[in-house]
Order: sequence, then C-alpha cells, then structure tokens
Amino acid sequence: MSYSAEISRTNPSVFLFLIDQSGSMDDDFGAGDAQRKKADGVADAINRLLQNLVIKCAKSEGVRDYYSVGVIGYGGKVAPAFAGALAGKELAPVSEIADNPARVDERSKKVEDGAGGLVDESVKFPIWFDAKASGGTPMCEALRKAEGILSQWISGHQASFPPIIINITDGESTDGDPTEAAEAVTRLATDDGNVMLFNLHLSSKQAAPIQFPDSEAGLPDKHAELLYRISSPLPPYMRSAARDEGLEISDGARGFVFNADLISVIRFLDIGTRPSNLR
Repeated sequence: MSYSAEISRTNPSVFLFLIDQSGSMDDDFGAGDAQRKKADGVADAINRLLQNLVIKCAKSEGVRDYYSVGVIGYGGKVAPAFAGALAGKELAPVSEIADNPARVDERSKKVEDGAGGLVDESVKFPIWFDAKASGGTPMCEALRKAEGILSQWISGHQASFPPIIINITDGESTDGDPTEAAEAVTRLATDDGNVMLFNLHLSSKQAAPIQFPDSEAGLPDKHAELLYRISSPLPPYMRSAARDEGLEISDGARGFVFNADLISVIRFLDIGTRPSNLR
C-alpha cells in the first residue's frame, strides 16, 4: 500500500487528534520547557497547526476542503474538543474550521527591529481548542471512538489517502491495555493504505527526546515501549520530511516521540501532517 493517493477536494483526507486531558497534563513540561503546563503547550501547538492547515488549503477563491479534522479529548470524559461554534463536531472540513474559530487572542512574538535587536510585536492567534486537565487517561475508549469516526468516514472515501491519527499523551492508559484498540483502528484502510497512528509522549523528566525510533531499545519503561509498538511506521514521504529537518532516522522509523518538549511537539505535528500529494 503506497500512501500516494492524490489529496484533492473530491478526494480529501482526515487528521484526527486524540488529546490526553487527564489531570497530570497540568504538570510542567520536562525537557527544555519547565514552567510551561503541558496542557497549555499542546493547546497552543494544536491551534497553530489548525491555523497552518487553513493557510495551506487557502486558494484565491477561498479555503479548499482538502481535509476534515477532528480533535477528541480524553480525560474526565471522551468527547469532541472543539470550542465555540464547532463544539460537539467529531470532524469538520477545513473551510468550516477557517470560518469558525472560537475566538481570536492577541499574542506577543519577538521580531527583528532592524538594528540587530528584537522587539515584541502583537499578533492575532485564533483559538479552536482550549487546554483542559482533569480525570484519568481513558486511552482505550479514545481509540475506540476514533475507530467509530474513521470507519464511517472511510465508508464514503474508499479511494482517499488514509486518515492519520495523532495521539498526544503524558501517561499510562487508565482503562486497560490500548494495544487491541490501536490494532483495530489501524486495520481500517482505504484503497491507498491503512489508517496511521502516531504517538507523542510528553514527560516531566529532564531527559533528551527520543524521536522516530526504529526499535524499543533505549526507551525507559514499559509504557513507552507499548506506545512505540502501537505506532505506525513512517511512510517514505514523512521520512524524507524528517530528514529535511535534520533528523537522522532509519527506513524502519515509527511515528513515535518519547519525552517530547514543546519544540519536539511542534516538529512532530508538522512532520506528521505534511501532505504527500496535495492538489
């Protein structure tokens, strides 16, 4: 299976994000990002990604629906996690996302002042997804939810590039071993390939990230090893994208990052959502 189907308005694809919203997501990032809550950092990264997807799909006549996107939160409950007008939607086309941010915040970023220094500049930052942190980590239920959503979508898009799931978590599943649920959702397939599941592990440990490994060697615990095992191999175009970012990865690399800091989160999301063949 080639993962090479052209992505177009008549043949779109799907990104589905599963976001751990358990109580421990209120802890600080570990490596390189102390004093930043994991839930806040992930929310910023998801909102930035949604904004970039809108820009990527924008053409002169408007935003083209190359993708539908879903964000499912799992913590105190497992449910769609869009805010505002999109609340309750399991999947929304990119044009609908473009038209319906819950709000637009003012943020500050550093820019060059033309004299060798940096100054703060105010920028608009659209928000579709808010940080939450409460309850346990019902990862199995979240994966079963994903299976139901994507099974229905695939039934009407059999020729499309297969959906990509990105699961972002900082802890061990509290509702059982997620292996069976992960295998069930990745058995779903379009004519172009199986659904891909990538896992991003956030940690409070002060340790360097392990990015896109090709074996369990070096992973520190059984939970990290399990997440690695249920992660899909990176297809060739994603391996090329990772190498373009300066990462040394093998042909057996999987879509898994351990002990991610915020920079690694953003890089992981960028690589994991690059289209292979967008028209």
